[in-house]
This record gives sequence, structure tokens and C-alpha cells, in this order.
Amino acid sequence: MAGRQIKLNQIIAIGNGEKSRAKKVLTSIYQKLDKDALFSGISKTYEPMDEEGEQLPKDEKYVQVTVKNAIAEVTDALKDMFNIVATQDLANCVARANIVVDGKTLLEEVPVTHMLFLEKQLEDLNTFINTLPVLDPSEKWTFNAEANCYISEEKKSIRTKKEPQVIVKYEATDKHPAQTELIYIDKPVGYWHTVKFSGAISKKEKDALLEKVRNLQKAVKFAREEANNTEIGKSEYGDRILKYLFE
Repeated sequence: MAGRQIKLNQIIAIGNGEKSRAKKVLTSIYQKLDKDALFSGISKTYEPMDEEGEQLPKDEKYVQVTVKNAIAEVTDALKDMFNIVATQDLANCVARANIVVDGKTLLEEVPVTHMLFLEKQLEDLNTFINTLPVLDPSEKWTFNAEANCYISEEKKSIRTKKEPQVIVKYEATDKHPAQTELIYIDKPVGYWHTVKFSGAISKKEKDALLEKVRNLQKAVKFAREEANNTEIGKSEYGDRILKYLFE
């Protein structure tokens, strides 16, 4: 490493641009290398056998691309890209920061690359917590350690059973017999004692979990920004590699 100090976030900002530029240059060179005619030239002049002979124009075609120039273009494009990527990778090795949540240090000297991993995992955990079921608010719940879940208050309800009963619609007279009808009535025969069980959590518990994971997400992002302010000497790996190959 050599040269002026540069911050990791500055390297990140220009890294993709350099990669894109290098790719365009390489694509252009590949297209030229596929055309042999661009590397070929010729010069033909005609000389008649006597002074009165026919004069023909000179035939010339110049070389448009040389391997030397192609190497120079590729070297120029790759050198900066190699240097920037190397600088970023080297900075990632030393860029660290503490992750502080609610004023307390949760993790110390965390590498910036691991913070990127944590951000992805915390996003997944946030999704997981959001999908957790919550207790039915229409019931009153208490946690039962023995059952290892929540239980509701006992509710008592009547159990009924249909039983036949004859009703007299018209009393008997000296001229007509009594008119009756068989009906079924719901007769209470007992009581149901119902207790519900639930493996869900309360909305209050869920909200607390969501707040924790969101606070941690903010802390990791803040720490990553702090780590990205790490200064490092600009790498010259690209210069060395390409010099070895082409000089």
C-alpha cells in the first residue's frame, strides 16, 4: 500500500463505477481482437517497366489496432479497478466498530464484512417475528409453566339435550278427541367447563421483540457507517500485477 489515505466509504462509492468502466474497455478490446483485419496493414506501389508504361495508384491500408495498444488500454482500465478492489478488501480487514444498543456495547470490534452479514440476518429475523401469532384479545390469558403455554379463564356453558314432550293443542270434548303434538325441547342436562390453550404470545411481547430487533438493526447500520470511515492507504496491487504481466 502507498499513497494518500482514503476512507472506505469513498472506495465503496467509486468501486462499482471502476468495475463497470473496466468491463466496457475489455468488451471493446475483445470485439477488436476478433477482427484480424484491424491488426493487418499493407502498402503496394506499382512501378512500370518503362517510363511510358501505365501508372497505377498506390494501395495502402494501415494497421488500426496493435497488441501493444490493446495491452495498454486493458492495463489502464484494470489497474485502477484492481487497486480500488484491493484497497476495499484490505480496508474490510481492518475496518471495525462496536455495536452499541441502548447506550451499551453489545459487540466489540466487529468487522464491517460481518456487519453486512448481520444486517441480512436481522432482516430475516424481523420478518420471522412479524409472522409470530398473537393471543386472541377477546380472552383473558395467563402463562402456565406446567403446560408451557398460555391458558384462558375457565368458561362455563350449559349442555342441553332434546327430549320429547307431548303438548295438547285442543282439549277433548264429547264430540272430538283431544288433539296433541309431539315436540322436542332443549332440556339442560349438564355444564361444559372450557379452558383454552395457546402457544401464541401476547401482542405486547411481540411488539417488544420487534422493537429490539429494529433497535439492533439501527445499531448495526450506525456501526457500519462508523467502520466505513476507516482510513487506509490506497493499494497499488493493480500496478504490481499488471507490471509483472506486461512489462
